[in-house]
Amino acid sequence: MKHFLCLADLSSDEIWHLLRTARDLKAERQAGRNDPLLAGKALGMIFEKPSLRTRVSFEMAMVQLGGHAVYLSPNEIGLGRRESVADVARVLSRYVDAIEARVYAHRAVEQLAQYATVPVINGLSDFVHPCQALGDILTVWEHRGSVKGQRIAFVGDGNNVANSLLFIGGKLGIDVRVVTPKGYEPHPAVVRLAQEAARQSGAAIVLTHHPAEGVQGADIVYTDVWASMGQEAEAEERKAHFAAYQVNAALMAHAQPDALFMHCLPAHRGEEVTGEVADSPQSVIFDQAENRLHAQKAILAILMSD
Repeated sequence: MKHFLCLADLSSDEIWHLLRTARDLKAERQAGRNDPLLAGKALGMIFEKPSLRTRVSFEMAMVQLGGHAVYLSPNEIGLGRRESVADVARVLSRYVDAIEARVYAHRAVEQLAQYATVPVINGLSDFVHPCQALGDILTVWEHRGSVKGQRIAFVGDGNNVANSLLFIGGKLGIDVRVVTPKGYEPHPAVVRLAQEAARQSGAAIVLTHHPAEGVQGADIVYTDVWASMGQEAEAEERKAHFAAYQVNAALMAHAQPDALFMHCLPAHRGEEVTGEVADSPQSVIFDQAENRLHAQKAILAILMSD
């Protein structure tokens, strides 16, 4: 594994290697401390979009592994505007040992990987959010003891989080149902790739427009904000389209009695999820947030260790 851009690029064995490494690094941390695997190493972090979890979890991942992180705000680079993506990649490769990028266009991380001579990690793009999905499945594994055969119902926009869940579900044998209003489905090419992987793993990939049907019997119910960063102008229109897709107690009642509730955060309580569900005993949203740290430590350790 040279870069970490999209889970569709990885084999199921590579994904499991990441998950097991994350589990082991988490156990080490809980037992006292992590070994300084990345002592003397530096991570350059490019942010076109602001973030709480992505920034802090990557910085602390480097600290806990003995390394250092350098945060680069949108105003400091102007990726592709003030300076070309290719030149940013070439320059940072002379300074740091890996690059993490949280960007709008997925093409930006692909170009960074094309021109960098160090590993590139996709911290988020409009196409996929692979770090989030890796932390999510680590959370499912911890709570369920296994992942194969679990049924995830993702309710809301067919966005980057949905895409990454489709990819990792297809690779690992996890059934994924994506429940969206008409016109907000994941891109057909994403669905095709997920279905190809699912044929090998035995997973089922299902798209539906009916919330109760999609959530029926699910082991995990997952949602995300209705308007992501960059879609603010569509927020009011989206609220009207997504109103029937709110995850509330009535919708959760269609899932398994012990179903987990998941959300990548930040959550807009009262919109895509009620406070009652987000703060319920079934909610594992803060376990997910913590596991971003451990999943990213695994990515960094595997890509950056000598």
